[in-house]
Amino acid sequence: MFKLSKLVVISAIAAGSLSYTAPAKANDQLALSICEYIAADDKNRLRSKLKSSRVKIRNIYDSIQCNGNNLLRHAVASNAVDAGEYIVKNLSKSSLSDGADIAWAEGNHAGSALIPVIKDRAGL
Repeated sequence: MFKLSKLVVISAIAAGSLSYTAPAKANDQLALSICEYIAADDKNRLRSKLKSSRVKIRNIYDSIQCNGNNLLRHAVASNAVDAGEYIVKNLSKSSLSDGADIAWAEGNHAGSALIPVIKDRAGL
């Protein structure tokens, strides 16, 4: 009977670890840090923060907004070329293929060095 109880406890621990989500405050701090690193065009700190948080750009791209923009638009608006290139390289081609970010960048920041990088990744 002891072995069965031990198995139940182990199963409960494993199940709990799979459904665990970080507290909202930690998520807010992560989002704030990411936005700050993009605005500062600090690719190395952005990479480090994502790696230490075990998060990938493509998994959080749609859920984080910086000043009302997605991460790529925030990079374009901040003229953050290094951070923007890092974001583009880590996004799937399909997330850029609709051309919405390119159209926004051309309409709002026509001289941005990120526009050709986005077009190249999107295959346009």
